[in-house]
Amino acid sequence: MDCQPNSPEARDKKYHMHAYTNARRHQEVGPLIIEKGDGIYVEDISGKRYIEAMAGLWSVGVGFSEKRLVDAATRQMSKLPYYHSFTHKGHSPLIDLAEKLVSMAPVPMSKAFFTNSGSEANDTAMKMIWFRSNALGQPQRKKIISRKRAYHGVTIASASLTGLPNNHLSFDLPIANVLHTSSPHHWREALPGETEQEFSTRLADDLEKLILAEGPETIAAMFGEPVMGAGGVVVPPAGYWEKIQAVLKKYDILLVADEVICGFGRTGNMFGSETYAMRPDIMVMSKQISSSYLPISALMINDKVFEPIADESNRIGTFGHGFTAGGHPVAAAVALENLKIIEERNLVANAREVGAHMQKRLAKLVSHDLVGEVRGVALIGAMELVADKATKGPWGSVGALGGLVNGILQQNGIISRNMGDALAFCPPLIINDKQVDEIFDAVEKSLDEAAKQVKA
Repeated sequence: MDCQPNSPEARDKKYHMHAYTNARRHQEVGPLIIEKGDGIYVEDISGKRYIEAMAGLWSVGVGFSEKRLVDAATRQMSKLPYYHSFTHKGHSPLIDLAEKLVSMAPVPMSKAFFTNSGSEANDTAMKMIWFRSNALGQPQRKKIISRKRAYHGVTIASASLTGLPNNHLSFDLPIANVLHTSSPHHWREALPGETEQEFSTRLADDLEKLILAEGPETIAAMFGEPVMGAGGVVVPPAGYWEKIQAVLKKYDILLVADEVICGFGRTGNMFGSETYAMRPDIMVMSKQISSSYLPISALMINDKVFEPIADESNRIGTFGHGFTAGGHPVAAAVALENLKIIEERNLVANAREVGAHMQKRLAKLVSHDLVGEVRGVALIGAMELVADKATKGPWGSVGALGGLVNGILQQNGIISRNMGDALAFCPPLIINDKQVDEIFDAVEKSLDEAAKQVKA
C-alpha cells in the first residue's frame, strides 16, 4: 500500500471514519479505494479490476455504468434539482414513482411514503405503527417483534429491530418494546432429525408463546425480511412464512416485509414477498429501487394502516414526520428509470435463470472441506465456512475463517462480504452465466488456498 503522507490512502486514514469497520485496525491497514465502475466490475485506484459479487451493498442491480440513469439524473437536475413533499407539496417524479410502486405491489397497497435509506424507512414504519395504535384507541399495542439475526437498519429504532449483537453492543440497544423471536436458520438451529416443516412449526409455536407471554393486546407488528440478508443469507425453511403468518393473523398483528435486499428481482420475482407467499401490510424498499445510484427508499402501506393514520393526522392537524430529502426529485427520476430498465431487460427473469446457474455452482462448494452449508435463492446466496463439518465448529474465533477466505478472494479479483463465517454473493442483476463461473472459479481457488493455511 502507498504510504506516502499525502496519498489518498493516507488521507483516508487521517480524515475518514468508516462504517462497519474496526477503527483501530483501519489505521493499520488502510482502505481499498474504488475509482471506477463498469457493468458488474469495479476498479481500484491502482487499476486492479474486480467482479463486485455483492453489487456494492446488495444494491446495484443494473451495474456500475448505466448511462440511462446518469441521463435521467442530469435531465431532472436541470429541470427541478430539489423539492419536497411537506404541507401538500409534490412534484412529478415522486407522483409517478408512488403510482408505479403501488401498481407493482404483489398485494393491495394504498399509499407510498418516501425516505432516504432502508434504516429511515424501517424507523418510519415503526413510528407509523405506533401512531396507528394510538389512532385506534389501543395505546398499549406498541410492542414490535423482530427476529434474531435480522437486519433492519442502524438508526436507534431500526437497529433495535436488527437482531445482530454488534448492532447493539455499546449502543445501549435495543430500545424498549422491541422483541426478538427465533432465527429461521434450519442448518444451524434445528434439533437433530428435525425436518424443515417441523422446524417451521416449532418457530411458529415459539412466536405464539412470545405473543401470549407478552399479551397479544400489546403486540402491534412483526418485521421480517423474506430472505435474511446481513444475518448470513438465511433462506426461510419450508412452510415458514405460511405458519408465521397464520399466528400473526390469529392475533391481528401487522406484518412488515423488509424488501430492502429482496425487492426488485433479487429472489427471482419482483418482490421476495411473492417468492414466499407473504401478504404484508407494510412493505419497505430501498437499495435496488435506484440501483443505489442515488439514495432513496420507500414504504408502501395498505388501507388497514393508512386509514387510521389519516384519521389521526386529521384529529391532530398533521402527520408530523418527514425528511428534507425524502422523495428527492432527482433520486425519484433515477428510480423510475431504473425500474423501467429492470422491466425492459427482463432482469427479474435473468435473476431467476442465471440465478439457477449460480445456485448450482454454489451447491458444488458443499463438498469442500471448509464448507459446512450453502444456501440461497436466485441471485443471492452464501456459503457457511467451518473448520469441522461434524461439529459445525469455527476455525478459532467465529469470523476468522470467513475473514481469511474473503481476503484471499479479494486478492483473486472478487469482492464478497463475510458476515462471521458466512460468505455472501449478491451480484448485479445483469450478470450472465460466464461471469458467474468467473466468480465461483475464483471462490474454489480461494478455498483451496485457505485450506492450506488452515492445515498449516
